[in-house]
Amino acid sequence: MKDRARPQAILNRPAPLPFETFTDAVAAVDRLIAIYDRNTAFVRDAFAAVTRGEVPEGRTRAFYPEIRVETDTHDLADSRLSYGHVTGPGVYTTTVSRPELFRHYLIEQLSLIIRNHGVPVSIGESQTPIPLHFAFYEGTHVEGTLVEALPKPLRDMFDVPDLAVTDDAIANGTLEPPAGEPMPLAPFTAPRIDYSLHRLQHYTATSPRFFQNFVLFTNYQFYVDEFAARAREMMARGDSGYTGFVEPGNLLTPSGEAAPTEGEHPARLPQMPAYHLLREGHSGITLVNIGVGPSNAKTITDHVAVLRPHAWLMLGHCAGLRNSQKLGDYVLAHGYVREDHVLDADLPVWIPIPALAEVQVALEDAVEEVTGLEGWELKRIMRTGTVATIDNRNWELRDHREPVQRFSQSRAIALDMESATIAANGFRFRVPYGTLLCVSDKPLHGELKLPGMASAFYRRQVSQHLEIGIRAMEMLRGMPPERLHSRKLRSFMETAFQ
Repeated sequence: MKDRARPQAILNRPAPLPFETFTDAVAAVDRLIAIYDRNTAFVRDAFAAVTRGEVPEGRTRAFYPEIRVETDTHDLADSRLSYGHVTGPGVYTTTVSRPELFRHYLIEQLSLIIRNHGVPVSIGESQTPIPLHFAFYEGTHVEGTLVEALPKPLRDMFDVPDLAVTDDAIANGTLEPPAGEPMPLAPFTAPRIDYSLHRLQHYTATSPRFFQNFVLFTNYQFYVDEFAARAREMMARGDSGYTGFVEPGNLLTPSGEAAPTEGEHPARLPQMPAYHLLREGHSGITLVNIGVGPSNAKTITDHVAVLRPHAWLMLGHCAGLRNSQKLGDYVLAHGYVREDHVLDADLPVWIPIPALAEVQVALEDAVEEVTGLEGWELKRIMRTGTVATIDNRNWELRDHREPVQRFSQSRAIALDMESATIAANGFRFRVPYGTLLCVSDKPLHGELKLPGMASAFYRRQVSQHLEIGIRAMEMLRGMPPERLHSRKLRSFMETAFQ
């Protein structure tokens, strides 16, 4: 498999563990947790010994746990399912990291495989070493002076992250396992997951354990301010159904409290701060302020994707391209012109990004419910159509006749810098996606906001827009995951894990 390391002499490793078979998914996940906890503790303890001057003679190594499934039939229990089954006879494997964080997800995925194929799953140790850096949970502080004082380089004593086995080949559909090698069971390997878990802590200043299965992305701080104010009010009331609110620095305000009881304010806000309304089973809502631009949009979705959320939506501002639109109108995207370019190498622009009916219906229903408008009247404030996403914020400063002609030919009704990227990465990573934007200016028609106009606009519109996004997520939460995760997002040779 792609994530296996070349054999090396090992002088310091925990006792090998044999594979065990399970027909109970809960017991299988418990075994994954036990192997992972033992092996990461072994690496951490060895590192602690080195910092005390106890330098080993050889390398220290421990391995990620692995799931293995083998089936000899093409038969599918239910062809309506978008996941939970392998594509044909063979052996399928995946390495696993942080199984306690993914406990609910792993139990669901393994239960479906056991049920749909009538075969047990095997749990044991893989041949993929755990890098020293990933044996420490995200946010763990290791004193730099200790590392600088070591008698030998870290990479001579421990395994370190290897970019050669940390990529998106499986998710991109470009992986070609050598003949006789197992096929992938999940879209991400353990090293790829660990890489993103550490990046999430860095970019958002919150632990991955707080991320919820329903994620809102925005490009304006106004939405964060409104979300935080609503969340604090919910926590103070204590009757919202949400169990806590987490802010950067892992500041946790439990339901029934008026202020944080855990965490520490960060010295400075991170690049893309995240806020989490917690609910049982990770079924709450996360909001991330991704800032401006397709690079940020790709970066954050690359990392959130490993958490396997049930849906993500873009709520932000856009330029209205039609004279019939007014400031404050909504745009429900059903197609995208992708001129962001950050995904060209992973998802060529000739690949269409389809609208997902389940998400589209939830967003339209939420707009109707919150605004009180429906049917023909709803068309006064909302338009469904194509959104163009570009990578040049100041496109107006060039001769813009050519881009305007393209936008017109595409029938675009709105222009922004993030939506197509988020939708395309949702398509790429099999995460249901959607976009609801709010028209904040109309550059083609000379309607640019002055400071006072902008303040009034934001006060009036942000609260309603955010309420629509939250309500749409709550509607999607009420939908069974096997219906929400559309078969539209699955490729020919697909992994069994969602």
